[in-house]
Amino acid sequence: MDVSFIGSGQLAWHLAPALDNAGYVVREVYSRNPRHAEALTERLYQADVKASLDFSTSKSRVFIIATSDDAIDQVAMDMVLPEEATLVHCSGSQPLSLLQYAAAQNIGVFFPLQTFSKSKRVDFKTVPVFVESGNDEGERILMTMARAISQKVKKITSEERKALHVAAVFASHFPNHLLAIAKSILKANSLDFELLKPLIQETVNKSLSVGPEQAQTGPAAHSELEVLDRHLEFLQEDEKIAEIYRVISQHIIDTYGTPED
Repeated sequence: MDVSFIGSGQLAWHLAPALDNAGYVVREVYSRNPRHAEALTERLYQADVKASLDFSTSKSRVFIIATSDDAIDQVAMDMVLPEEATLVHCSGSQPLSLLQYAAAQNIGVFFPLQTFSKSKRVDFKTVPVFVESGNDEGERILMTMARAISQKVKKITSEERKALHVAAVFASHFPNHLLAIAKSILKANSLDFELLKPLIQETVNKSLSVGPEQAQTGPAAHSELEVLDRHLEFLQEDEKIAEIYRVISQHIIDTYGTPED
């Protein structure tokens, strides 16, 4: 089946070429910014920039909304689709029901669980893709499409996907932000972020190897309150960073910590 994309952000930047290379011809790309759509079409074999959300004469049968979560419902309502269209969104947090009023024969969710950046290549074969659909035909179409690009495909419900997305924020977005904070602390003290890289790599490897519960160490896990107080004193000039340190440390103490003899 031919495919059209609505949205040209970081997900579409990787997903559209992956589908194109798997034999799902991407025919059209629509974006609020035509220049972004044009940049994406240059990565594809025969896609054109679409100027509007009127797809009534499109040759595509699968329409993928790869926009921000907040824009999905409005885009779905504004789209004009051909007969027998399958309309999907790619959000981890938005329910399937968001598409229920769209004029599409099939609706579904096509959710690749990965962090995407335009500057970093992603091998889609290793990316888990989670599929949800409102009927058997839509499920068959999306499962077939997912298996064409990924070796890890699974059906999922909206509630399960919400839990997965929340967990993914804790596993990916929050740690990345904490690394940015760590880098800023080092920079403020004329130290290089490279000094932390062996520790970061070992922390991730150990967590994946033995499990995060078994891998937890540090002053909070050992209830070393004097060390925590010294760290908070060091951070006192930045109240927001100090509060992050305090809240996370307290949660670690509550979870793992045991008062020392």
